[in-house]
Amino acid sequence: MSNEKSSRAIWSGVIRRYAAHLPVDAATSIVTLHEGNTPLVRAPRLAAAIGGKFDLHLKCEGLNPTGSFKDRGMTLAVTKARERGAKVLVCASTGNTSASAAAYAARAGLRCVVLIPEGKIALGKLAQALMCGAMTLQVRGNFDTALALVRQLGETGEVEIVNSINPVRIEGQKTAAFEICDALGDAPDYHFLPVGNAGNITAYWKGYSEYHAAGECDTLPRMMGFQAAGAAPIVDGAPVAHPETVAAAIRIGNPASWQSANAAIAASSGHIGKVTDAAILEAYKLAAATEGIFVEPASAVALAGVIQCQRAGLIDDGTIVVVTLTGHGLKDPDTAVQHAAVQPVTVEPDLAAVKAAMGI
Repeated sequence: MSNEKSSRAIWSGVIRRYAAHLPVDAATSIVTLHEGNTPLVRAPRLAAAIGGKFDLHLKCEGLNPTGSFKDRGMTLAVTKARERGAKVLVCASTGNTSASAAAYAARAGLRCVVLIPEGKIALGKLAQALMCGAMTLQVRGNFDTALALVRQLGETGEVEIVNSINPVRIEGQKTAAFEICDALGDAPDYHFLPVGNAGNITAYWKGYSEYHAAGECDTLPRMMGFQAAGAAPIVDGAPVAHPETVAAAIRIGNPASWQSANAAIAASSGHIGKVTDAAILEAYKLAAATEGIFVEPASAVALAGVIQCQRAGLIDDGTIVVVTLTGHGLKDPDTAVQHAAVQPVTVEPDLAAVKAAMGI
């Protein structure tokens, strides 16, 4: 194979792949870790386990470079920040944004400062930010407290905010909708997502709508957003002062993209609901047990939403259902070990003991 053919075969990130749909031009110096191109995995065993007679597909965003969907928006946010001459990137985060911002800042040679809720971040995510050299400030408060501080920092003009309140982040995240349409040949009938700060459901609907307008897909999906019951301000219609849920990544009481999420749900004839922590953990374990797909608890919120809708008869038979799995399970190994269906068994170092433990 020639070098020219080989280079065309290598995935080079979402900006290069979808440049025609993004605010870039030929002169843009792209900061990328070759994010995107994540698997869309058909999940018949999971669908059967919940009694669904629909075609279920899982968009595995945990296979992005830093282990979450955040990389799609971060590549564009950091690219544009560097283009504008920014020297310091800042974000508030429940974990995944900080990990992504730290990695892309390191790639770009920029300084990164992340504000996280003290004691409310999974160690897998904290480790990523620290290893990539981000200054990590633990705020005595929740995510909403940290984001309020970040907004104030942004008003000084001395830093570049890379949270999803930066519209460029939404532009990058919409590329996941493009990939799904490219893989399926059209948009799905339903698209389920977890909803925390609500940037992702906003971005997906923007992506589907733009692809449809460009003639790249013939249909549009119903957007199905789900929040954790202990952190469900959109569902309940009021901010939550002290959000609590096992799904730490969406432990947010006052989403920045609240109104745009509601607009996406309304425009798509979609649905917004909430699920309990027990339902989240049920879905969390079921995805791994039936399909071998290990996700962080926040991803399982969307799967729990599928289960809830299936039981309520809200998903038509024979339809195509896509679920975005936002982050990898290794982001939060403590929760996995605590709730795993099986636990390690200690045996003596001989064959008989091993066979006895195996029951053979």
